[in-house]
Amino acid sequence: MRKLLIGVSLLLLLFVSIPIFLLASGTTDSSSLRMLVSSIVGIAGPAANSDVVRQQYKVPEGFTLELYEADLPRARFLLFTPAGDLLVSRPYSGDIMLLGRDENGDGKPDTRATLIEGLERPLGMDISDGWLYIAESNRVSRIHFDSDTGTVNGVLQPVVRDLTDNGNHWSKTIRIGQDQKLYLAQGSTCNICEEEDARRATLMRFQLDGSQPEIIATGLRNSVGFDWAPWNGALYATENGRDLLGDNLPPCELNQIEVGKFYGWPYFYGDNIADPDMGDDPLAKNRDPTAPVHNFRAHNAPLGMTFLDADTLPPSYGRTALAALHGSWNRSSPDGYKVVSLHWGDDGIEERDFLTGFNQNGTISGRPVDVAQGPDGVIYVSDDYAGAIYRVRYGATDNNTAAAFAVPTVNRLDTQTPEWLNEANMTTMADQGNALYQHYQCQSCHEQGENPHQLENLNERLGYAAVIDVLAAPPSPMPLFPLTQSEQRALAVFLLRQPHTNSAEGR
Repeated sequence: MRKLLIGVSLLLLLFVSIPIFLLASGTTDSSSLRMLVSSIVGIAGPAANSDVVRQQYKVPEGFTLELYEADLPRARFLLFTPAGDLLVSRPYSGDIMLLGRDENGDGKPDTRATLIEGLERPLGMDISDGWLYIAESNRVSRIHFDSDTGTVNGVLQPVVRDLTDNGNHWSKTIRIGQDQKLYLAQGSTCNICEEEDARRATLMRFQLDGSQPEIIATGLRNSVGFDWAPWNGALYATENGRDLLGDNLPPCELNQIEVGKFYGWPYFYGDNIADPDMGDDPLAKNRDPTAPVHNFRAHNAPLGMTFLDADTLPPSYGRTALAALHGSWNRSSPDGYKVVSLHWGDDGIEERDFLTGFNQNGTISGRPVDVAQGPDGVIYVSDDYAGAIYRVRYGATDNNTAAAFAVPTVNRLDTQTPEWLNEANMTTMADQGNALYQHYQCQSCHEQGENPHQLENLNERLGYAAVIDVLAAPPSPMPLFPLTQSEQRALAVFLLRQPHTNSAEGR
């Protein structure tokens, strides 16, 4: 009964607060309302499906995107075990899921199981010396973990106790550094304020047993993701900027973390700009704010980040991290909702789109949270809004782009002539089909690249019904074009009547 009353009270508070919050930020659209409700009470969005992933989401040329696992409500942080299984934390379910590695090559996890449940809003995880470390909202614990069998043994042993989890940013992120110390990030209780608990809005460091706690960086409003650059060991952390200063202020940040540095919040934001709501920093004589090394767009909400092992990736990914932008809830036009790549170069850090398509003219279908790279170099992205895990691969693999575009080798000829052909002007339809073929640049995939002969002798393998089926529901990664029924038929006539080669000859 007590939990029920608390839940009802929270819902009442939520629905009273939402309009005030949105009006204060100048935002009243339904998309922002959905984002706020999702952020506060964990209500999920529409479920992911393979058609949306294939037709709507985009990755850079040479990469292939797949829906690895669906139906994982509020999936947040990711961690690969030494054996190659994938752990997924779900704070609103209070559990850690284990997705068994894909040994049969079907593009899906072979198994799925709840590894441990009954946790208090778990988020960050790491593994060291046979222990699985879990950051709950109020503590950090560890439990014996057998990577070979994918099982835990014994009971949770708290190593860091009595963490506060009140206020806005209750989640805790942990990583174990190369120095074999436990790093803990915890966000602020508020949008803009002085904290009562000096550990909030900081990055801390401990021995693996939780002893010798030290605050190594302050002024970090909400640094959910952090990782070490493999080329020099420098530590970088994302940070969510404050709200309620309009659509374009302040930027979210990427900070290079150094021991003893102050990163500005709540007195400064962005490139050390004084916050208008806080006045002078009372400790200004003892500290100077450290500016970010990169600014994200305002309210993009960068969460998980990971530096990539570039051995299986293009040369341009040699010094690169991926960051998940969870997206805005309080902008007049939604922004973020994607994964970006950050490229370190002589002139600084360049941000590029990596996984996009979750925001379609203000309609949001997903919110990336974390990024992890598997032992085989494949990249995985969690989405807590759609409850999904996506997989991004590069180069020639068992399901590479050329193979996915390949025409089926099975014989699917028509058993009888389609009725619509009886009165068709085949010459006119073929010309219409040719125009469509050129308009949608079909030759860029079907006549070029690694497999330029995909359409040769097509009429010996497929009939009109089969070709139209492919046009109506194309296999990944072929896009779904907005073809009418008559256009599908015209394109089918063109494809099946022409002597296709790897050139335009004979067209």
